[in-house]
Parts: sequence; C-alpha cells; structure tokens
Amino acid sequence: MGIHVCVVDENGRPVSQTVGDPHNRLVRLLPSFTDSSFQCLRFIDPYGDTIFNRMQVDQVLEELGRIEENARNEAEREFLAEIRQLAERSKRDVHLYLKFIGD
Repeated sequence: MGIHVCVVDENGRPVSQTVGDPHNRLVRLLPSFTDSSFQCLRFIDPYGDTIFNRMQVDQVLEELGRIEENARNEAEREFLAEIRQLAERSKRDVHLYLKFIGD
C-alpha cells in the first residue's frame, strides 16, 4: 500500500489532496532508522503515522532534497516533488502539519 502524505489541520482533518504511494516508492527512498544524518525522515514509520510541524518542515525539505539523489526515475522524482509541495503548504499557516500515513 505504501506511505501516503497529506497536510492536516490541528484536528487531524486533511486540508490538502493526499499524495498516494501505491508503488511503495517512499519506503525505498527513506533513510535507515539508524542514519543519524537524517534528523526527521529516518523517523517516518512505514506502519504508523508520523507528523511534522511547521518548525520541522525546513529540515524535512532539506532531507527530501538529499533522498531525491537516490531517485531512480522521473516517477520517483515527481513523487518527491509532490511531497515537497505539501511540505511547503504546511509551512504557510499555524496549525498545519505534514502527515505521513503508514500502512
């Protein structure tokens, strides 16, 4: 099923389209949990939910740029670009969160 990504409000309601991952692209691209050079993305739980607030999103964006180097094709790069757009959206207003929804 993969990890889906969306922007939610303070009540957990989606305020954006969800970026789906039916091909499990993100799991392959994410760093290992033990890779301490990633302060945020290594904590994304493929089986649970992970939420980042707007104070963390700049770090998430930096790390997305780093994992983009591992993208094997244009589809993976486009997928990461969609996540970047959601991350940028979550920074615009207080009480918006970037949510990664695991299986």
